[in-house]
Amino acid sequence: MTRHLSSWVGLDHEAHLALTASAETVDTIDHLIPGLVRDEVASRLTAQDPTLWGPDAHERARMRLGWTSLHVSSRELLERLEGLFVDARGDGLTRVVLAGMGGAALGAEVICGSAGVPLEVLDTSDPQAVRRAFAGDLASTVLVLASKSGDTVEVDAHRRAFVEACDAAGVDAWSRIVVVTDEGSPLHRRALEDGARDIFLADPTVGGSFSVLTAFGLVPAALAGVAVHELLDEAAAVADSLAEDDAANPALILAAALAGPRSTIVLTDAGSGHVDLTAWVEHLLAESTGKAGVGLLPVVSETPAPELNRADALECRLVGLDDEPSAEHALVTAAGTLGAQLLLWQHATAIACRLLGVDPFDEPEIDASKDAARALIDDDTAPADPAFLDEGIEVRASPGLLGDASTVAEALLMLEDAVGPGGYLAVVAYADEESFPALPRLRRAVARRIDRSVTFGWGPQVLHTTGQLHKGGAPLGAYLQIVAPYAEDLAIPGRALTFGQLRDAQAAADASALAARGRPVLTLTLTDPSQTARLTALME
Repeated sequence: MTRHLSSWVGLDHEAHLALTASAETVDTIDHLIPGLVRDEVASRLTAQDPTLWGPDAHERARMRLGWTSLHVSSRELLERLEGLFVDARGDGLTRVVLAGMGGAALGAEVICGSAGVPLEVLDTSDPQAVRRAFAGDLASTVLVLASKSGDTVEVDAHRRAFVEACDAAGVDAWSRIVVVTDEGSPLHRRALEDGARDIFLADPTVGGSFSVLTAFGLVPAALAGVAVHELLDEAAAVADSLAEDDAANPALILAAALAGPRSTIVLTDAGSGHVDLTAWVEHLLAESTGKAGVGLLPVVSETPAPELNRADALECRLVGLDDEPSAEHALVTAAGTLGAQLLLWQHATAIACRLLGVDPFDEPEIDASKDAARALIDDDTAPADPAFLDEGIEVRASPGLLGDASTVAEALLMLEDAVGPGGYLAVVAYADEESFPALPRLRRAVARRIDRSVTFGWGPQVLHTTGQLHKGGAPLGAYLQIVAPYAEDLAIPGRALTFGQLRDAQAAADASALAARGRPVLTLTLTDPSQTARLTALME
Protein backbone atom coordinates (compact mmCIF):
# COMPACT_ATOMS: atom_id res chain seq x y z
CA MET A 1 0.00 0.00 0.00
CA THR A 2 1.46 3.38 -1.01
CA ARG A 3 1.82 6.00 1.68
CA HIS A 4 1.64 9.75 1.47
CA LEU A 5 1.83 12.55 4.01
CA SER A 6 -0.89 15.11 4.56
CA SER A 7 -0.95 18.07 6.91
CA TRP A 8 -3.22 21.06 7.40
CA VAL A 9 -3.26 24.01 9.77
CA GLY A 10 -5.68 26.80 10.54
CA LEU A 11 -7.99 28.27 13.16
CA ASP A 12 -11.32 27.15 14.62
CA HIS A 13 -11.15 23.75 12.88
CA GLU A 14 -10.94 25.50 9.51
CA ALA A 15 -8.00 24.76 7.18
CA HIS A 16 -6.05 27.80 6.05
CA LEU A 17 -3.19 25.74 4.66
CA ALA A 18 -3.02 22.13 3.46
CA LEU A 19 -0.03 20.17 2.18
CA THR A 20 0.19 16.68 0.73
CA ALA A 21 3.43 14.87 -0.17
CA SER A 22 3.36 11.82 -2.43
CA ALA A 23 4.69 8.38 -1.68
CA GLU A 24 7.74 9.11 -3.85
CA THR A 25 8.89 11.76 -1.36
CA VAL A 26 8.00 10.04 1.92
CA ASP A 27 11.34 8.30 2.49
CA THR A 28 13.25 11.55 2.05
CA ILE A 29 10.89 13.43 4.34
CA ASP A 30 10.98 10.70 6.99
CA HIS A 31 14.77 10.82 6.89
CA LEU A 32 15.08 14.59 7.30
CA ILE A 33 12.16 15.55 9.54
CA PRO A 34 13.43 13.97 12.81
CA GLY A 35 16.60 16.06 12.70
CA LEU A 36 14.64 19.24 12.05
CA VAL A 37 12.34 18.48 14.98
CA ARG A 38 15.21 17.50 17.26
CA ASP A 39 17.12 20.70 16.43
CA GLU A 40 13.98 22.78 17.03
CA VAL A 41 14.48 24.45 13.66
CA ALA A 42 10.90 25.66 13.24
CA SER A 43 10.69 27.41 16.63
CA ARG A 44 14.22 28.80 16.34
CA LEU A 45 13.39 30.26 12.94
CA THR A 46 10.31 32.02 14.29
CA ALA A 47 12.38 33.22 17.25
CA GLN A 48 14.79 34.71 14.66
CA ASP A 49 17.79 32.61 15.66
CA PRO A 50 20.63 33.68 13.28
CA THR A 51 22.76 30.59 14.00
CA LEU A 52 20.56 28.25 11.92
CA TRP A 53 22.75 28.48 8.81
CA GLY A 54 26.21 28.27 10.35
CA PRO A 55 28.83 30.78 11.50
CA ASP A 56 29.49 32.28 8.04
CA ALA A 57 25.84 33.33 7.72
CA HIS A 58 25.37 34.42 11.32
CA GLU A 59 25.92 38.16 10.95
CA ARG A 60 23.81 38.50 7.81
CA ALA A 61 20.98 36.36 9.17
CA ARG A 62 20.94 38.47 12.33
CA MET A 63 19.77 41.41 10.18
CA ARG A 64 17.45 39.50 7.84
CA LEU A 65 14.93 37.56 9.93
CA GLY A 66 12.31 40.22 10.55
CA TRP A 67 10.02 38.60 7.95
CA THR A 68 8.99 35.89 10.39
CA SER A 69 6.91 38.41 12.39
CA LEU A 70 5.63 40.71 9.63
CA HIS A 71 2.06 39.47 10.13
CA VAL A 72 2.31 41.41 13.42
CA SER A 73 4.77 44.25 12.78
CA SER A 74 3.33 45.32 9.42
CA ARG A 75 0.01 46.11 11.08
CA GLU A 76 1.62 49.38 12.11
CA LEU A 77 1.25 50.43 8.47
CA LEU A 78 -2.47 49.75 8.15
CA GLU A 79 -3.91 53.04 9.38
CA ARG A 80 -1.44 55.01 7.32
CA LEU A 81 -2.15 52.90 4.22
CA GLU A 82 -5.88 53.44 4.58
CA GLY A 83 -5.34 57.19 4.77
CA LEU A 84 -3.05 57.09 1.73
CA PHE A 85 -5.69 55.24 -0.29
CA VAL A 86 -8.51 57.59 0.73
CA ASP A 87 -6.46 60.71 -0.01
CA ALA A 88 -5.27 59.38 -3.37
CA ARG A 89 -8.79 58.49 -4.48
CA GLY A 90 -10.00 61.85 -3.24
CA ASP A 91 -7.48 63.50 -5.56
CA GLY A 92 -8.63 61.37 -8.48
CA LEU A 93 -5.58 59.06 -8.47
CA THR A 94 -7.14 55.80 -9.58
CA ARG A 95 -4.36 54.33 -11.76
CA VAL A 96 -1.45 52.74 -9.88
CA VAL A 97 1.89 52.08 -11.58
CA LEU A 98 4.61 50.23 -9.66
CA ALA A 99 8.21 50.74 -10.75
CA GLY A 100 10.38 48.10 -9.11
CA MET A 101 12.57 45.11 -9.89
CA GLY A 102 12.65 41.58 -8.46
CA GLY A 103 11.28 41.27 -4.97
CA ALA A 104 10.30 44.94 -4.96
CA ALA A 105 7.62 44.19 -7.57
CA LEU A 106 6.73 40.50 -7.60
CA GLY A 107 5.00 40.46 -4.21
CA ALA A 108 2.63 43.32 -4.98
CA GLU A 109 1.94 41.80 -8.40
CA VAL A 110 0.81 38.53 -6.77
CA ILE A 111 -1.28 40.32 -4.12
CA CYS A 112 -3.11 42.50 -6.63
CA GLY A 113 -3.50 39.80 -9.26
CA SER A 114 -4.95 37.37 -6.73
CA ALA A 115 -7.37 40.03 -5.46
CA GLY A 116 -8.44 40.93 -9.00
CA VAL A 117 -7.29 44.52 -8.50
CA PRO A 118 -5.56 46.39 -11.38
CA LEU A 119 -1.89 47.21 -10.90
CA GLU A 120 0.49 48.17 -13.71
CA VAL A 121 3.97 46.82 -13.00
CA LEU A 122 6.96 48.41 -14.71
CA ASP A 123 9.87 46.01 -14.17
CA THR A 124 11.80 46.48 -17.39
CA SER A 125 14.04 48.90 -19.23
CA ASP A 126 12.38 48.14 -22.58
CA PRO A 127 11.48 51.51 -24.16
CA GLN A 128 8.11 50.35 -25.49
CA ALA A 129 6.96 49.24 -22.03
CA VAL A 130 8.17 52.45 -20.38
CA ARG A 131 6.54 54.64 -23.01
CA ARG A 132 3.25 52.75 -22.62
CA ALA A 133 3.29 53.08 -18.81
CA PHE A 134 3.67 56.85 -18.98
CA ALA A 135 1.46 57.50 -21.99
CA GLY A 136 -1.75 57.04 -20.02
CA ASP A 137 -3.72 59.61 -18.07
CA LEU A 138 -0.96 61.02 -15.87
CA ALA A 139 -3.42 63.24 -13.99
CA SER A 140 -5.03 60.08 -12.54
CA THR A 141 -1.75 58.16 -12.08
CA VAL A 142 0.12 57.49 -8.86
CA LEU A 143 3.61 56.04 -9.31
CA VAL A 144 5.16 53.85 -6.61
CA LEU A 145 8.97 53.87 -6.80
CA ALA A 146 10.18 50.75 -4.98
CA SER A 147 13.91 50.25 -4.45
CA LYS A 148 15.47 49.06 -1.21
CA SER A 149 18.93 50.35 -2.11
CA GLY A 150 17.46 53.51 -3.59
CA ASP A 151 19.82 53.41 -6.57
CA THR A 152 18.33 50.63 -8.70
CA VAL A 153 19.21 51.71 -12.23
CA GLU A 154 15.86 50.84 -13.81
CA VAL A 155 13.81 52.52 -11.08
CA ASP A 156 15.91 55.67 -11.27
CA ALA A 157 15.35 55.74 -15.04
CA HIS A 158 11.60 55.24 -14.54
CA ARG A 159 11.52 58.19 -12.12
CA ARG A 160 13.28 60.44 -14.60
CA ALA A 161 10.97 59.46 -17.44
CA PHE A 162 7.84 59.94 -15.33
CA VAL A 163 8.88 63.39 -14.14
CA GLU A 164 9.63 64.49 -17.71
CA ALA A 165 6.30 63.09 -18.98
CA CYS A 166 4.40 64.87 -16.19
CA ASP A 167 6.23 68.14 -16.86
CA ALA A 168 5.26 67.90 -20.53
CA ALA A 169 1.62 67.28 -19.57
CA GLY A 170 1.53 70.09 -17.03
CA VAL A 171 1.13 67.67 -14.10
CA ASP A 172 2.92 67.91 -10.76
CA ALA A 173 4.93 64.68 -10.81
CA TRP A 174 6.06 64.47 -7.19
CA SER A 175 2.54 64.95 -5.86
CA ARG A 176 1.86 61.63 -7.59
CA ILE A 177 4.96 59.73 -6.44
CA VAL A 178 5.03 57.39 -3.43
CA VAL A 179 8.43 55.99 -2.45
CA VAL A 180 9.41 52.76 -0.70
CA THR A 181 13.11 52.60 0.09
CA ASP A 182 15.78 52.31 2.78
CA GLU A 183 16.28 55.22 5.15
CA GLY A 184 19.05 57.50 3.90
CA SER A 185 19.17 55.96 0.42
CA PRO A 186 19.63 58.18 -2.67
CA LEU A 187 15.94 57.73 -3.48
CA HIS A 188 14.95 58.66 0.07
CA ARG A 189 17.01 61.85 -0.10
CA ARG A 190 15.55 62.72 -3.50
CA ALA A 191 11.99 62.13 -2.28
CA LEU A 192 12.53 64.40 0.71
CA GLU A 193 14.11 67.11 -1.42
CA ASP A 194 11.46 67.08 -4.15
CA GLY A 195 8.44 66.52 -1.89
CA ALA A 196 7.09 63.06 -2.68
CA ARG A 197 3.43 62.42 -1.90
CA ASP A 198 4.51 59.89 0.73
CA ILE A 199 7.62 57.97 1.77
CA PHE A 200 7.65 54.52 3.37
CA LEU A 201 10.94 53.33 4.83
CA ALA A 202 11.81 49.70 4.23
CA ASP A 203 12.12 47.32 7.15
CA PRO A 204 15.91 47.05 7.66
CA THR A 205 15.55 43.48 8.96
CA VAL A 206 14.00 42.06 5.76
CA GLY A 207 15.68 41.28 2.43
CA GLY A 208 14.25 41.42 -1.09
CA SER A 209 12.80 37.98 -1.73
CA PHE A 210 11.26 37.86 1.77
CA SER A 211 9.73 41.36 1.61
CA VAL A 212 6.24 40.62 0.29
CA LEU A 213 4.51 41.46 3.59
CA THR A 214 6.54 44.64 4.13
CA ALA A 215 5.82 48.05 2.62
CA PHE A 216 7.15 46.76 -0.71
CA GLY A 217 4.17 44.49 -1.12
CA LEU A 218 1.58 46.32 0.96
CA VAL A 219 1.95 49.93 -0.22
CA PRO A 220 1.21 49.42 -3.93
CA ALA A 221 -1.45 46.81 -3.12
CA ALA A 222 -3.23 49.12 -0.67
CA LEU A 223 -3.05 52.03 -3.12
CA ALA A 224 -4.60 49.80 -5.76
CA GLY A 225 -7.48 48.93 -3.42
CA VAL A 226 -6.57 45.60 -1.82
CA ALA A 227 -7.71 45.02 1.78
CA VAL A 228 -4.18 44.18 2.91
CA HIS A 229 -5.19 43.66 6.54
CA GLU A 230 -6.90 40.45 5.38
CA LEU A 231 -3.58 39.24 3.93
CA LEU A 232 -1.88 39.76 7.29
CA ASP A 233 -4.78 37.95 9.00
CA GLU A 234 -4.28 34.99 6.67
CA ALA A 235 -0.58 34.81 7.52
CA ALA A 236 -1.29 35.17 11.24
CA ALA A 237 -3.74 32.26 11.10
CA VAL A 238 -0.92 29.81 10.30
CA ALA A 239 2.11 31.50 11.89
CA ASP A 240 1.94 29.65 15.22
CA SER A 241 1.55 26.27 13.52
CA LEU A 242 4.57 26.91 11.26
CA ALA A 243 6.61 27.59 14.41
CA GLU A 244 5.89 24.17 15.94
CA ASP A 245 8.67 21.60 16.23
CA ASP A 246 6.38 18.84 15.08
CA ALA A 247 6.68 16.29 12.27
CA ALA A 248 3.26 17.41 11.00
CA ASN A 249 4.41 21.01 10.48
CA PRO A 250 3.78 21.63 6.74
CA ALA A 251 6.78 23.96 6.50
CA LEU A 252 9.08 21.17 7.71
CA ILE A 253 7.49 18.67 5.32
CA LEU A 254 7.81 21.02 2.34
CA ALA A 255 11.39 21.95 3.27
CA ALA A 256 12.38 18.29 3.47
CA ALA A 257 10.78 17.57 0.09
CA LEU A 258 12.56 20.55 -1.50
CA ALA A 259 15.95 19.56 -0.09
CA GLY A 260 15.65 15.95 -1.24
CA PRO A 261 17.42 14.33 -4.19
CA ARG A 262 15.18 15.95 -6.83
CA SER A 263 16.86 19.28 -7.56
CA THR A 264 14.45 20.50 -10.27
CA ILE A 265 11.36 21.98 -8.63
CA VAL A 266 8.55 22.15 -11.19
CA LEU A 267 6.01 24.77 -10.12
CA THR A 268 2.53 24.36 -11.58
CA ASP A 269 -0.78 25.98 -10.75
CA ALA A 270 -3.93 23.86 -10.91
CA GLY A 271 -6.52 26.30 -9.66
CA SER A 272 -4.93 27.84 -6.57
CA GLY A 273 -6.68 31.13 -7.25
CA HIS A 274 -3.42 33.02 -6.69
CA VAL A 275 -2.25 34.79 -9.84
CA ASP A 276 1.51 34.55 -10.53
CA LEU A 277 2.25 32.87 -7.19
CA THR A 278 4.44 30.35 -9.05
CA ALA A 279 6.59 33.22 -10.38
CA TRP A 280 6.99 34.59 -6.86
CA VAL A 281 8.01 31.14 -5.55
CA GLU A 282 10.44 30.77 -8.47
CA HIS A 283 12.18 33.98 -7.42
CA LEU A 284 12.23 32.97 -3.74
CA LEU A 285 13.76 29.54 -4.43
CA ALA A 286 16.29 30.69 -7.02
CA GLU A 287 17.56 33.69 -5.08
CA SER A 288 17.67 31.90 -1.72
CA THR A 289 19.22 28.55 -2.73
CA GLY A 290 21.32 29.41 -5.81
CA LYS A 291 24.84 30.11 -4.53
CA ALA A 292 28.15 28.48 -3.64
CA GLY A 293 27.68 25.99 -6.49
CA VAL A 294 24.41 24.76 -4.93
CA GLY A 295 20.82 25.46 -5.81
CA LEU A 296 17.35 24.25 -6.60
CA LEU A 297 16.20 24.88 -10.17
CA PRO A 298 12.61 26.21 -10.10
CA VAL A 299 10.74 25.75 -13.37
CA VAL A 300 7.39 27.49 -13.81
CA SER A 301 5.41 25.20 -16.07
CA GLU A 302 2.02 24.33 -17.42
CA THR A 303 0.20 21.18 -16.30
CA PRO A 304 1.24 18.54 -17.21
CA ALA A 305 4.86 19.65 -17.21
CA PRO A 306 7.22 17.99 -19.73
CA GLU A 307 9.98 18.08 -17.09
CA LEU A 308 8.14 15.46 -15.04
CA ASN A 309 9.58 12.79 -17.32
CA ARG A 310 12.91 13.49 -15.64
CA ALA A 311 14.05 11.55 -12.60
CA ASP A 312 15.36 14.70 -10.91
CA ALA A 313 12.06 16.61 -11.04
CA LEU A 314 9.70 17.24 -8.13
CA GLU A 315 6.38 18.83 -9.00
CA CYS A 316 5.01 21.30 -6.51
CA ARG A 317 1.44 21.89 -7.57
CA LEU A 318 -0.55 24.80 -6.16
CA VAL A 319 -4.22 23.94 -5.79
CA GLY A 320 -7.37 25.25 -4.16
CA LEU A 321 -8.31 24.51 -0.56
CA ASP A 322 -11.43 22.70 -1.70
CA ASP A 323 -9.52 20.31 -3.97
CA GLU A 324 -9.03 16.70 -2.96
CA PRO A 325 -5.47 15.92 -1.76
CA SER A 326 -3.35 14.21 -4.39
CA ALA A 327 -0.70 11.54 -3.93
CA GLU A 328 0.63 11.30 -7.46
CA HIS A 329 4.15 10.35 -8.46
CA ALA A 330 6.84 12.79 -7.24
CA LEU A 331 4.26 15.39 -6.32
CA VAL A 332 3.71 17.88 -3.54
CA THR A 333 0.43 19.79 -3.48
CA ALA A 334 0.01 22.98 -1.51
CA ALA A 335 -3.28 24.78 -0.92
CA GLY A 336 -4.11 27.77 1.20
CA THR A 337 -5.08 31.37 1.49
CA LEU A 338 -2.57 33.73 -0.11
CA GLY A 339 -1.13 34.97 3.18
CA ALA A 340 -0.74 31.38 4.39
CA GLN A 341 0.98 30.29 1.17
CA LEU A 342 3.41 33.19 1.28
CA LEU A 343 4.44 32.40 4.84
CA LEU A 344 4.63 28.65 4.15
CA TRP A 345 7.02 29.04 1.22
CA GLN A 346 9.21 31.50 3.07
CA HIS A 347 9.56 29.21 6.09
CA ALA A 348 10.11 26.12 3.93
CA THR A 349 12.70 27.84 1.74
CA ALA A 350 14.70 29.13 4.70
CA ILE A 351 14.67 25.67 6.28
CA ALA A 352 15.56 23.97 3.00
CA CYS A 353 18.58 26.28 2.77
CA ARG A 354 19.74 24.96 6.15
CA LEU A 355 19.47 21.41 4.80
CA LEU A 356 21.32 22.39 1.61
CA GLY A 357 24.04 24.19 3.55
CA VAL A 358 23.59 27.67 2.04
CA ASP A 359 22.85 31.12 3.42
CA PRO A 360 19.33 32.08 2.26
CA PHE A 361 19.96 35.80 2.65
CA ASP A 362 23.17 36.22 0.68
CA GLU A 363 22.74 37.60 -2.86
CA PRO A 364 26.30 38.01 -4.22
CA GLU A 365 25.46 37.55 -7.90
CA ILE A 366 22.43 39.86 -7.82
CA ASP A 367 24.49 42.50 -6.04
CA ALA A 368 27.18 42.12 -8.72
CA SER A 369 24.56 42.52 -11.46
CA LYS A 370 23.28 45.71 -9.83
CA ASP A 371 26.83 47.07 -9.64
CA ALA A 372 27.35 46.24 -13.32
CA ALA A 373 24.09 47.98 -14.22
CA ARG A 374 25.17 51.11 -12.37
CA ALA A 375 28.46 51.06 -14.27
CA LEU A 376 26.52 51.15 -17.55
CA ILE A 377 24.89 54.51 -16.85
CA ASP A 378 27.46 56.72 -18.55
CA ASP A 379 29.01 54.02 -20.73
CA ASP A 380 28.58 54.58 -24.46
CA THR A 381 30.63 51.54 -25.51
CA ALA A 382 29.35 50.04 -28.75
CA PRO A 383 28.22 46.39 -28.64
CA ALA A 384 30.65 43.74 -29.83
CA ASP A 385 30.42 42.73 -33.47
CA PRO A 386 28.35 39.58 -34.05
CA ALA A 387 30.06 36.30 -34.90
CA PHE A 388 27.86 36.18 -37.99
CA LEU A 389 24.59 37.44 -39.44
CA ASP A 390 21.89 35.03 -40.64
CA GLU A 391 19.00 36.63 -42.54
CA GLY A 392 19.12 39.70 -40.32
CA ILE A 393 19.58 37.87 -36.99
CA GLU A 394 22.85 38.81 -35.26
CA VAL A 395 24.53 35.85 -33.57
CA ARG A 396 26.92 36.22 -30.63
CA ALA A 397 28.19 33.48 -28.32
CA SER A 398 30.53 32.70 -25.46
CA PRO A 399 34.00 31.52 -26.50
CA GLY A 400 34.13 28.05 -28.02
CA LEU A 401 30.38 27.52 -28.25
CA LEU A 402 29.69 28.04 -31.96
CA GLY A 403 32.36 25.81 -33.47
CA ASP A 404 31.74 25.75 -37.24
CA ALA A 405 28.15 26.96 -36.96
CA SER A 406 27.22 29.56 -39.58
CA THR A 407 23.41 29.66 -39.25
CA VAL A 408 21.00 30.30 -36.40
CA ALA A 409 19.75 26.72 -36.64
CA GLU A 410 23.28 25.35 -36.25
CA ALA A 411 24.00 27.74 -33.38
CA LEU A 412 20.88 26.56 -31.52
CA LEU A 413 21.97 22.94 -31.95
CA MET A 414 25.41 23.76 -30.53
CA LEU A 415 23.78 25.39 -27.51
CA GLU A 416 21.48 22.43 -26.94
CA ASP A 417 24.45 20.05 -27.15
CA ALA A 418 26.10 22.11 -24.40
CA VAL A 419 23.28 21.17 -22.00
CA GLY A 420 24.60 18.01 -20.42
CA PRO A 421 22.80 15.33 -18.37
CA GLY A 422 21.12 16.96 -15.40
CA GLY A 423 21.52 20.36 -17.01
CA TYR A 424 19.00 22.96 -18.09
CA LEU A 425 18.44 25.63 -20.72
CA ALA A 426 17.48 29.13 -19.57
CA VAL A 427 15.76 31.29 -22.17
CA VAL A 428 15.80 35.01 -21.41
CA ALA A 429 13.95 37.45 -23.66
CA TYR A 430 15.00 41.09 -23.64
CA ALA A 431 11.76 42.25 -25.19
CA ASP A 432 8.47 43.99 -24.52
CA GLU A 433 6.05 41.40 -23.14
CA GLU A 434 3.00 42.87 -24.86
CA SER A 435 4.74 43.04 -28.23
CA PHE A 436 6.10 39.48 -28.11
CA PRO A 437 3.49 37.44 -26.20
CA ALA A 438 4.34 34.18 -27.97
CA LEU A 439 7.90 33.94 -26.65
CA PRO A 440 7.07 32.28 -23.29
CA ARG A 441 5.25 29.48 -25.10
CA LEU A 442 8.57 28.34 -26.57
CA ARG A 443 9.58 26.96 -23.17
CA ARG A 444 7.29 23.97 -23.29
CA ALA A 445 8.06 23.05 -26.89
CA VAL A 446 11.81 23.21 -26.35
CA ALA A 447 11.62 21.21 -23.11
CA ARG A 448 9.78 18.41 -24.90
CA ARG A 449 12.19 18.37 -27.81
CA ILE A 450 15.54 18.39 -25.99
CA ASP A 451 14.42 16.37 -22.93
CA ARG A 452 15.96 18.90 -20.55
CA SER A 453 14.48 21.36 -18.11
CA VAL A 454 13.85 24.74 -19.72
CA THR A 455 13.15 27.99 -17.91
CA PHE A 456 11.87 31.25 -19.36
CA GLY A 457 12.27 34.79 -18.08
CA TRP A 458 12.11 38.40 -19.23
CA GLY A 459 15.20 40.56 -19.12
CA PRO A 460 16.37 42.57 -17.31
CA GLN A 461 13.91 41.38 -14.65
CA VAL A 462 15.80 38.05 -14.52
CA LEU A 463 18.93 39.84 -13.31
CA HIS A 464 17.07 40.66 -10.09
CA THR A 465 15.43 37.25 -9.61
CA THR A 466 16.71 33.95 -11.01
CA GLY A 467 20.04 35.51 -12.04
CA GLN A 468 21.42 34.58 -8.62
CA LEU A 469 20.96 30.88 -9.44
CA HIS A 470 22.24 31.23 -13.01
CA LYS A 471 25.58 32.60 -11.88
CA GLY A 472 25.94 31.28 -8.35
CA GLY A 473 24.31 27.85 -8.50
CA ALA A 474 25.57 24.56 -9.87
CA PRO A 475 27.26 25.07 -13.29
CA LEU A 476 24.63 23.07 -15.18
CA GLY A 477 22.90 25.71 -17.24
CA ALA A 478 23.18 26.93 -20.81
CA TYR A 479 21.68 30.28 -21.72
CA LEU A 480 19.80 31.61 -24.73
CA GLN A 481 19.30 35.36 -24.89
CA ILE A 482 16.73 36.71 -27.35
CA VAL A 483 17.17 40.45 -27.83
CA ALA A 484 14.13 41.79 -29.68
CA PRO A 485 13.78 45.06 -31.58
CA TYR A 486 11.64 48.00 -30.51
CA ALA A 487 9.76 50.42 -32.71
CA GLU A 488 11.16 53.59 -31.17
CA ASP A 489 13.75 54.26 -28.52
CA LEU A 490 13.18 56.51 -25.50
CA ALA A 491 15.68 58.86 -23.87
CA ILE A 492 16.50 58.61 -20.18
CA PRO A 493 16.45 62.26 -19.06
CA GLY A 494 19.83 63.35 -17.75
CA ARG A 495 21.61 60.16 -18.83
CA ALA A 496 23.87 59.32 -21.75
CA LEU A 497 22.10 56.00 -22.38
CA THR A 498 18.61 55.63 -23.80
CA PHE A 499 16.24 52.97 -22.43
CA GLY A 500 16.92 50.79 -25.46
CA GLN A 501 20.66 51.12 -25.07
CA LEU A 502 20.39 50.35 -21.36
CA ARG A 503 18.33 47.22 -22.03
CA ASP A 504 20.73 45.94 -24.68
CA ALA A 505 23.77 46.78 -22.56
CA GLN A 506 22.25 44.84 -19.65
CA ALA A 507 21.85 41.82 -21.93
CA ALA A 508 25.46 42.10 -23.08
CA ALA A 509 26.74 42.53 -19.53
CA ASP A 510 24.77 39.50 -18.34
CA ALA A 511 26.10 37.37 -21.21
CA SER A 512 29.64 38.45 -20.35
CA ALA A 513 29.15 37.65 -16.65
CA LEU A 514 27.76 34.21 -17.44
CA ALA A 515 30.57 33.45 -19.90
CA ALA A 516 33.16 34.53 -17.32
CA ARG A 517 31.77 31.79 -15.06
CA GLY A 518 32.10 29.20 -17.81
CA ARG A 519 28.41 29.11 -18.74
CA PRO A 520 27.57 28.60 -22.45
CA VAL A 521 25.67 31.64 -23.77
CA LEU A 522 24.08 32.23 -27.17
CA THR A 523 22.67 35.69 -27.94
CA LEU A 524 20.32 36.16 -30.89
CA THR A 525 19.61 39.81 -31.66
CA LEU A 526 16.60 40.26 -33.91
CA THR A 527 16.63 43.28 -36.19
CA ASP A 528 12.99 42.98 -37.28
CA PRO A 529 9.87 41.74 -35.42
CA SER A 530 9.04 39.40 -38.31
CA GLN A 531 12.10 37.31 -37.43
CA THR A 532 10.31 36.10 -34.31
CA ALA A 533 8.23 33.67 -36.37
CA ARG A 534 11.35 32.17 -37.93
CA LEU A 535 13.08 31.83 -34.57
CA THR A 536 9.96 30.24 -33.08
CA ALA A 537 9.84 27.66 -35.88
CA LEU A 538 13.53 26.82 -35.41
CA MET A 539 13.18 26.37 -31.66
CA GLU A 540 10.07 24.24 -31.95
